[in-house]
Amino acid sequence: MLPGELMTYVIYDIESDKVRGKVMEVCKDYGLEHIQFSAFCGFLSRNKGEELFARLCEKLGDKLKGKIIVQAVCDRCRKEALIKVNEAEAPTP
Repeated sequence: MLPGELMTYVIYDIESDKVRGKVMEVCKDYGLEHIQFSAFCGFLSRNKGEELFARLCEKLGDKLKGKIIVQAVCDRCRKEALIKVNEAEAPTP
């Protein structure tokens, strides 16, 4: 994380497989980590976040059904987040 960067989440719901793939590639271009099927996160400056949002909106266009959310989170709020991550499947008894 560089000074001025905030944890930024990108969450999307896009019906088109082709457009969804393009959105994923744009997120990866910005160095974001794929954390769920339709969610990425990583540290971005405000300007980079706005630039990313513009590129994602361009990929979605005006005619396809879908939603894109780009949300920056301040350090205080990020530290208060409740997160649980399991890296491997638990063994079955």
